[in-house]
Amino acid sequence: MKIHEYQAKEILRKYGVPVPAGEMATTLEEADTAAKALFSAGNAAVVVKAQIHAGGRGKGGGVKVVKTLEDANARAKDILGMQLITHQTGAAGQKVQRLLVEAGSAIERELYLGLVLDRATAKIVFMASKSGGMEIEEVARENPDAIFKEYINPAIGFQPYQARKLAFKLGLKATQINEAVKFMMGLYKAFIDTDSTLMEINPFITTKDDKLMALDCKINFDDNAMFRHKDLKELRDLSEEDPLEVEASKFALNYIKLDGNIACMVNGAGLAMATMDIIEYAGGQAANFLDVGGGANQEQIENAFGILLSDPNVKAIFINIFGGILRVDVLATAVVAAAKKLNVQLPIILRLEGTNVEEGRQILKDSGLKFEVGATMKEAADLAVAAAKGGK
Repeated sequence: MKIHEYQAKEILRKYGVPVPAGEMATTLEEADTAAKALFSAGNAAVVVKAQIHAGGRGKGGGVKVVKTLEDANARAKDILGMQLITHQTGAAGQKVQRLLVEAGSAIERELYLGLVLDRATAKIVFMASKSGGMEIEEVARENPDAIFKEYINPAIGFQPYQARKLAFKLGLKATQINEAVKFMMGLYKAFIDTDSTLMEINPFITTKDDKLMALDCKINFDDNAMFRHKDLKELRDLSEEDPLEVEASKFALNYIKLDGNIACMVNGAGLAMATMDIIEYAGGQAANFLDVGGGANQEQIENAFGILLSDPNVKAIFINIFGGILRVDVLATAVVAAAKKLNVQLPIILRLEGTNVEEGRQILKDSGLKFEVGATMKEAADLAVAAAKGGK
């Protein structure tokens, strides 16, 4: 689950991590009130920032530094409601429905801090770099040695000596080291306490009066841990998510919309990834990732069909099931019922293996519907690609 920058900064404040003063605004009147308060407090500059779930907002025109109230109001008017296009939004962009109006900072240096799970080592890694303000993926690609890493032993957690090592590698002043340690320890505690999967401070800045501050913050949470964090779950902004993905989440379906025209219904994330790969190998492109899970019932199958059919780009449906917990005959019964109830007209191609597979294939054969069943994943993928292209 993703949240906005202003929400992430509110979390950091609770853990003693310094962030600029600021207020979220959903109207021009609220933006005006926030800017007035900041200028009245003696701030020489104010920053008006678009709040969307995407990076690259500054390059897209969604972040503006102003020095007068008039300019603040003008920039708020420009940004609020705009269709902001960045490298992460795609060509359609994302409508800006919220602003963060915050105090400007006298920046001396822009650095980077980040926490993420490194699956190769099964440890959380704390990263730091002198290349703040840049996309960390770009830094990793062009100059991987510019990223300093401390791997965290899960039994003892992040230690102060590790924070000091990172602070020295960043070239911070001696007078800033202790504050940097507190800053990093606060980040780690916030990361662990909130069940985060990603926490990035980019840029992590030093100011001209030697203070340290999180000028921007990105936090992603583990969806599977949200039952422990009802307060964090309330931060979810459904308007920032694809409507089909939101609908799928209501039925415990793991759905991600993609750009292709072959809809996929699969049980198991690994099999879903393999299915998308083999569709690509066969010359097609998947329209989605959809994992119905190991224990899907008829209602979930029907809802899954409804979501797949809601994508106007879909030309064929590829169902790839390995029956284990979800028996193939149960799946076949649900598919037949859903196809009849929803009057599915698109070609449906299936690859079935596992428990009660012969019974499942017979149910499809006796249904009176025109299903195509591939003997192997490759055969089924070839059938799906041909169907999507208007072939058999």
